Amino acid sequence: MSVPSPVTPRLSAAVLLLRQGSAGLEVYMIRRPVQSDFAPDVYVFPGGSVHQSDCDAEVTPGVVVPLAPLDPATTLGTGVRIAAIRELFEEAGIFLAYRERTLLELDDPRRARLHTYRAELLDRKLTMAEVATKEDCVFATDVLTHYAHWVTPEAYPKRFSTHFFLAELPPSQEPVPDPHETMGGIWIQPEVALAQHALGEFPLVFATLHHLRGLMPFTTPLDAILACRYRIPPTVMPRITYQHGREIILMPDEAEPT
Repeated sequence: MSVPSPVTPRLSAAVLLLRQGSAGLEVYMIRRPVQSDFAPDVYVFPGGSVHQSDCDAEVTPGVVVPLAPLDPATTLGTGVRIAAIRELFEEAGIFLAYRERTLLELDDPRRARLHTYRAELLDRKLTMAEVATKEDCVFATDVLTHYAHWVTPEAYPKRFSTHFFLAELPPSQEPVPDPHETMGGIWIQPEVALAQHALGEFPLVFATLHHLRGLMPFTTPLDAILACRYRIPPTVMPRITYQHGREIILMPDEAEPT
C-alpha cells in the first residue's frame, strides 16, 4: 500500500501584537471559536491564510511601504505581510497604516469607516488595495518584524506554512476582537500565559507555546523587535510520534521520549 503524499501547506501569516503593560511586556491573543475547523477553542495570535488579493496589493504602487528584500520568504509580492496586516485588522481591529509617513490616528469618523471596511473585508467584498485607496493611506509593512516561520507537521490533513511577525500596538488604538471570528481577546504576559496553560486554564497549541517562550527574555516590545529585526528565522516543522497510542509533537531535533 502506498503512503499518501503530505498535503501542501497553505501560506499564512500571524501577528504577535505587543505593548508595554504595567508589569512588563504583554502580547495580544484571541480565542478561536469552538466550532473552528482548525485549532478550536484555543488562544492564538491574530492570523490566517494569504489571499491572492494580498499578493496583488503588495505589488500595487502606493499601497505598501517599499522594503529591501532582507528575507525572500516575506518579500513584497508573497502576500504574507499584507495578509498579516489584514488579519490583524479583521480579527483584532488594529489598523497598521500611514498617512504622510505617520501612523494613522483613529478619530471617530475614521473609526466608523474602518468598521465598514472590516466587515467588507471579512465578507470578501473589499480588498486591502481598495481600502488603501479609500482611506488614502499606505500600509505599514515596515513595522512588521519577522519573528518565526513554522510549517504544520507532514502527518496532518490540514497544513499551514505560517510566517509570524512582531508589531507594537500603534498609538490611539486598542484591539476590538471580531465576535464572529473569535471568542474574545486578552492582553497577557507570556510567562502568565504559560503558567496558566500549565494549570490547564489557558489552552494553547504546540507552536504558540514556543512563540510565547521565545518572548520571555524581553522586557519591552522594542527589546523583542530589535533582537529579531535583522535576522532570518529558521523554518521549523515539528514532527509527530506516538507513544502508548498517544500522539506526541516534537521539535525536529528533539529526542523521542523514553
